[in-house]
Amino acid sequence: MLKFLDIFFFVFHTALIIFNIAGWAFRKTRRWNLVTLVLTGLSWFALGAWYGWGYCPFTDWHWDVRRELGVHDMSHSYNHFLILKLTGLDLDVKLVDYTTVIVFFASLAASVYVNTRRKASGRV
Repeated sequence: MLKFLDIFFFVFHTALIIFNIAGWAFRKTRRWNLVTLVLTGLSWFALGAWYGWGYCPFTDWHWDVRRELGVHDMSHSYNHFLILKLTGLDLDVKLVDYTTVIVFFASLAASVYVNTRRKASGRV
């Protein structure tokens, strides 16, 4: 079961990150994209005030699963972990963190824009 959860979190979390970055670009997913971006921001900044800035419960749960499996190759940053696992590149963690925040706010701005523009113009 733990191995399944490890794979599940890897696939689910990666898909969520991709959706957060690109979901605003597709008319059918724009509203859900805005919801997931707001929830991500609340996790990073509201929960992050207590658990550490950038806190994500999915990362926390995934790391718990990996520790139970005896795997200890986790990074401080889930995106750093993904880049390392998918490409083998061990980039500077701060660079990855800064890039993550920039991409998050750019995606949030795009999502807010396309969601409010549609409503303001009356297009569905």
